[in-house]
Amino acid sequence: MMVDLAFSPCPNDTYIFHALLHECVATAPFRFTARIADVEELNAKAAAGAYGVTKLSFAAYLGLKERYTLLEAGAALGFGCGPMLVAGRVPVNLEKARIAVPGRHTTAYLLLRLWNNKLRHIEFVRFDEILPGIAAGRFDAGLIIHEGRFVYPDYGCTQLVDLGAWWETQTGLPIPLGCIAIREDLIEHKAAVEDLIRDSLHYARQHPDVGRAFIKSQAQELDDAVIDRHIALYVNDFSLALGDQGRRAIAVLEERARCQEIL
Repeated sequence: MMVDLAFSPCPNDTYIFHALLHECVATAPFRFTARIADVEELNAKAAAGAYGVTKLSFAAYLGLKERYTLLEAGAALGFGCGPMLVAGRVPVNLEKARIAVPGRHTTAYLLLRLWNNKLRHIEFVRFDEILPGIAAGRFDAGLIIHEGRFVYPDYGCTQLVDLGAWWETQTGLPIPLGCIAIREDLIEHKAAVEDLIRDSLHYARQHPDVGRAFIKSQAQELDDAVIDRHIALYVNDFSLALGDQGRRAIAVLEERARCQEIL
């Protein structure tokens, strides 16, 4: 049975899915074909049910529950890993600032609106255009995700607020960033796919060098130390199972977004 598996080029996703895609683990009766794209592109395509199993921002998933079901495995949740608002110069007047954001349906943008819903000069761009755009003067500030949190000082940027830390202070919960979801027509295979994702992750942990070339072939930042920090931060026990705490974090994110009429 062929299944389209869509995920982002970020090291946490390529690390998790390398073994599954390259059949380092037994996948029968499934064979997976990889669709690799920026998470905001995946968010948009999921609205049309493009892929059977797909990475989604949690913010996008909350609006797609009728089409996709959340998987317990493969998610990115955690502490100390949230999006950060940075600027090329400080102080900056955020109400007048041109702020680059990595997509309308990203959890990063949802968090920004929960923190301050009065910011008006928002420009939606790919995540990898934000730091170069600030350095070039196209934007006054930017909301960075993924590897950006490790390299923003290299672009002359200064942190204004860590929205993950803000969320943790407000809720005491991990920040739910991205998830893996399965399309409703494949729901009978949910448990089997979850087990395969866990098998793939266990293989990656037991053979950390096997998938390195694949990971680097997709990564935005090629420095091995940056890649290792990225994986260590975004791949954790929540990637194996959401658990009660993970599910609570997702519920609180949805509750707060609906209370503020953002969803």
